Amino acid sequence: MSAEKAKAFGTVVAKLINSQNLTRSESREMFFQVLNNEQSDMQQGAFLAALTAKGATAEEIAGVWEAIYELDTIKVSPEADFPLVDNCGTGMDTLKTFNISTAASIIASAEGIPVAKHGARAISSVCGTIDILEELGVDVECDSGVVKKSIENAGIGIFNGMSPKIHPQALGRILSQISFGTVLNIAASLASPVLLKYAVRGVYAKEMLQPVAEVMKEIGYKKALVVHGLSEDGTQGMDEASTLGETFIAELQEDGTIVNYSFLPEEFNIKRATKAEISPLAEREQEAARLVEVLTGRDNGARSDIVCLNAALVLYLTNKSISIKEGYNKAKEIIRSGRAIAKLRSWVEEQNSNREKGLSKLERFIQFDPAL
Repeated sequence: MSAEKAKAFGTVVAKLINSQNLTRSESREMFFQVLNNEQSDMQQGAFLAALTAKGATAEEIAGVWEAIYELDTIKVSPEADFPLVDNCGTGMDTLKTFNISTAASIIASAEGIPVAKHGARAISSVCGTIDILEELGVDVECDSGVVKKSIENAGIGIFNGMSPKIHPQALGRILSQISFGTVLNIAASLASPVLLKYAVRGVYAKEMLQPVAEVMKEIGYKKALVVHGLSEDGTQGMDEASTLGETFIAELQEDGTIVNYSFLPEEFNIKRATKAEISPLAEREQEAARLVEVLTGRDNGARSDIVCLNAALVLYLTNKSISIKEGYNKAKEIIRSGRAIAKLRSWVEEQNSNREKGLSKLERFIQFDPAL
């Protein structure tokens, strides 16, 4: 790396430190250099920290997303009769929960919504989406063609955001070295191999709702729900809709307007949960067992409630329900009908290089009776 190039990069970092915004093209060029490892680790870290500390604009995050999508993302176009959807969170929230979005996506897919998930292993939590699905028997280290086939045949699939088979250049390297929230939590989660137009996106802070909705509009989304939920006393937040306290939403509508609103659990006749009821457990295996208990209907308590609330957001987004409340009730019925656990079984069958091994892993959780 030349001294001139390092100095030019540092000049832009100084600009961010002085609270000056970058254009989308400037942000894109800076992150091209990060992805190509053209700057020292200290320079790369300084750029991400300065951009995050300043507060990234929609254009800046869009520039980072564009660099990741153009330079470091395999492109996939699954065939589906219905628009594909993703639902995931940014992570790095202050209120840690069990893996809600994964269970919610399975319920949504069981209602006929094709889901193209894009997730990662745990960075700040016990068990990320990739971790829990691996435990349940889904092949999370497969190539993009297997995921495409799973989306087409099972109606759901997941791209491993930390796999070189999905992001071959550098994204996994970068994410594995960061343990604090940055613009990458937004930009990288949006850099799916499928160029999506519809999504539910959880964010780690209430202040991120409007900016992320604007980013999604900037990069071509037609409809989106950006979500942040609060704890009982409002002092902590989660990148999910909450059954503990208030949930805030920025809704990107088809005409391009962004509408902000909030709701409380009582509005949907949901009994408020406690933090302990939705906290993560210590082991991946325990988390996988708990997810299966929700999807089979063996657990119809607080964990089921928060999963169904978050599934309702996907149902509402895709017009499978006329309201979030109707979507919540529909999600409960999907579980009772057996379609949710059947969908998970179908997913394991399709996204796998070894179906028998994957199904064997899943069946031990389905057959497990915690009462014995």
